[in-house]
Amino acid sequence: MRARQPLALLSLILLSLLSSSAALAETMFQVEVIVFRQTTEQLPAARPAPDDWAQGAWPIDPSQERVTTLNIEASKLTPANGYSVLLHKAWAQSIGASPSSVALSSGSEQSGHFPVEGTLELQQNRLIDLDVNLWINRFDDNGWLSSSELIKHSTHLQSGELTYLDHGSLGLLVRISPL
Repeated sequence: MRARQPLALLSLILLSLLSSSAALAETMFQVEVIVFRQTTEQLPAARPAPDDWAQGAWPIDPSQERVTTLNIEASKLTPANGYSVLLHKAWAQSIGASPSSVALSSGSEQSGHFPVEGTLELQQNRLIDLDVNLWINRFDDNGWLSSSELIKHSTHLQSGELTYLDHGSLGLLVRISPL
């Protein structure tokens, strides 16, 4: 009977460790993104944004949206300083070892496209891996997509740090902080 007690205790400890590591596998973060343009120039992409721009990513659930905290940084991106903010959003997202993708959009939809649309894919390893595919679209007088600029970037982020991604006439500020 005594031999079973240590075995039962060992089983409970192993089960506890396995369940706690599964809980740690996914962590909730606040993700905040500011997409902006230098007002001096626009560089169109070689082709317009694809019709399947979301590529299977899920839109941000309205219940996960958060109050933005990078408002001071956004307030400096004014036309008087040579910039214009195209998108500023914050949301809560679970990030783990498997990639998770969200679809971002801003502005009024026209013919299946938005003025700003794209995906952010996040994955947590030692650092947070970020893959960005964002299109900044322009429409003709009939509401059809006429040209696009593309921000395509992959980088590693430190949790809690504000990171600037430069992409020609466009820029992106991103901060991912644990909740």
